[in-house]
Amino acid sequence: MKIVITDLDHADQNMEREVFAKAGMEFDLLECKTEDDLINQIKGYNIALNQYAPFTKRVFDALPDLKQIIRYGVGVNNVDLAAAKEAGVQVCNVPDYGMHEVSDHAIALSLSIIRKVPKMNKAVHNGVWDFTVAMPIRRFSQTTVGVVGLGRIGRLYAQKMHALGFNIVGFDKFYKPSAADGTDYIKAGTLDEVLASADIFAMFCPVTSENFHMIDKAAISHMKDGVYVVNTARGGLIDEDALAEALKSGKVAAAALDTTEIEPLPSDSPLRALDNCQVTPHMAWYSEDAALELKRKVAEEAVRFAKGESINWGLVQL
Repeated sequence: MKIVITDLDHADQNMEREVFAKAGMEFDLLECKTEDDLINQIKGYNIALNQYAPFTKRVFDALPDLKQIIRYGVGVNNVDLAAAKEAGVQVCNVPDYGMHEVSDHAIALSLSIIRKVPKMNKAVHNGVWDFTVAMPIRRFSQTTVGVVGLGRIGRLYAQKMHALGFNIVGFDKFYKPSAADGTDYIKAGTLDEVLASADIFAMFCPVTSENFHMIDKAAISHMKDGVYVVNTARGGLIDEDALAEALKSGKVAAAALDTTEIEPLPSDSPLRALDNCQVTPHMAWYSEDAALELKRKVAEEAVRFAKGESINWGLVQL
């Protein structure tokens, strides 16, 4: 089978090259950005390793030889799964990619805002040596963390925060905490119950038409006064204008975001002017170890498919 990497902004392809060479296979590297790029450049290829290039129905219709797409990452927002199924194209991802990195980054953001590290660092650099500027700060064991989305990453975040002493409440339509899998420390609740009880509100769910702007003005009104909001999932989960308004009023004491609705964060975003809003540049996934693991797993999945072996992470059931 002919293998192509449609687009990739990584420094090199050494890991992929090593995996494919071991299997006696080769690949080509392209720089496809658009539908037209894919249609014009990957005709005749059977397996596509893909980062950002858009696979739409138009693309699938134009590429009858394509049999598999493996996405570099967890999300597949740039692949039309229904069109892929109709075209008989197997779509795969790496669902366990960066689990520890994202949960750890969410913890770092959570702890930095509740212990008010950025605020106090700025005060000290401005010549203010006064702990009372940070008041109030609560003990971890007296603080409730609300987790929305109890998939792999959400559960890891909950587990680690629980180990630090926090009380955990959680909401997920498709998962219920249980003693059988050791998650009975998570008190399950509805979304409204989690909104109302959380001192720290953290999100770990994908964006859908159902939950787009899940955190809007109405949702924020149901939160505790002085709540902390953390998002390392998807920017579209938050109405950023509503969040900015709540940050200004103090309804939300602080927010820490690794994803925003438009990336990079626009220069005219109201969040840029707020000292109580930390934003990192969609980097929660990153560590050197995770990056190499991702590249290896994507290439290995392609090898399995090319050899007719069982794949690990098929998203489309053909």
